[in-house]
Amino acid sequence: MARISGIDLPRFKQGYIGLTYIYGIGKSRAKDILTAAGVEHAKKVKDWNDDELNRIRAAASEYTLEGELRSEVQTNIKRLMDIGCYRGIRHRKGLPLRGQRTRTNSRTRKGRKKTVANKKKAAKK
Repeated sequence: MARISGIDLPRFKQGYIGLTYIYGIGKSRAKDILTAAGVEHAKKVKDWNDDELNRIRAAASEYTLEGELRSEVQTNIKRLMDIGCYRGIRHRKGLPLRGQRTRTNSRTRKGRKKTVANKKKAAKK
């Protein structure tokens, strides 16, 4: 069982895909780690021996990963909200921050639609 940074890697996946299960490692970084460790990219995780696994752990330890990276990201978001910049205000309101359209899209950030009563129709009744 390959375990790196507290994450159990899937045994039957190729090495570079298995490493992407760790927060902070994408495909390109996974390939860089495997190259630095001297392990073939397409080799399955279950076929890694102990020596290769130790070299991969050493190469991965050079990067900020998992819990440390998550806390760093949250600290950065909190800093933006504290200084009151545009991105911090958008974080606080739960709206998209990078210039996306919000009139019809952005349901992921805004949540379910909130139905608003039409004021003209309510005034006539």
